Amino acid sequence: MKVLNDILGYKNLCIYQDPDFFCFSLDSVILANYSNVRLRDNTIIDLGCGNGVIPLILSKRTSKKIYGVEIQKKCYDLAIESIKYNHLDNQIELINSDIVDLDDSFNNYFDLVLCNPPYFKLNEKSFINLSKEKQIARHELTMDLDKLFSVSKKILKNNGNIDIVHRPERLLEIFDVMRKYNIEPKRIKFVYENIDKPSTLVLVEGQKCGKSGLKIDTPLVMYNLDGSMTEEYQSLINEVRK
Repeated sequence: MKVLNDILGYKNLCIYQDPDFFCFSLDSVILANYSNVRLRDNTIIDLGCGNGVIPLILSKRTSKKIYGVEIQKKCYDLAIESIKYNHLDNQIELINSDIVDLDDSFNNYFDLVLCNPPYFKLNEKSFINLSKEKQIARHELTMDLDKLFSVSKKILKNNGNIDIVHRPERLLEIFDVMRKYNIEPKRIKFVYENIDKPSTLVLVEGQKCGKSGLKIDTPLVMYNLDGSMTEEYQSLINEVRK
């Protein structure tokens, strides 16, 4: 059943969701705020945009053109409804397609690529959700790291950036595949639920044809040990709500 929700309580930015599909996650919200949108970044794209939460949040950070690509028609349709509801038709343009089928006119076109890709490889031990939409969102059925970075190399301008959110246990693999496609890891940030638990997410920024040199940002710790939000996490949510 389709529902209309605020994004983190932000009353001036709403999104259509269907609980039967894969609703947007906190991972996407963190990524949309982590990404360094430079003044020179005139063209931005979210690969695998789902129901459009990243383009919606980015519209509050920049007035530049934002594209989103989503392979699943049902998720794409929800994203289109959200864009129209928020009157962002002139800024956000969505494409219902596999990312490998992007038009050649997008070659060397984008200044910034974002992606919250599927985290899990598919193997005989994989737990597969019955929902096809959730399968595609969680498991590497239609997009894996090789596909993501090969397409990103194709569509990014030289010195263009890509920002992704993923699981820390796959960080070395991410670096290997990035460098395979001449995308240099430039910045990472680990995310922790609290300081007593291992990191559950990592944010990674890479640059096409970039020089070597990796910056490790201060970590994002979401909750204090008493269960209250940390100042940084509260600040992030407040930034989204503005």
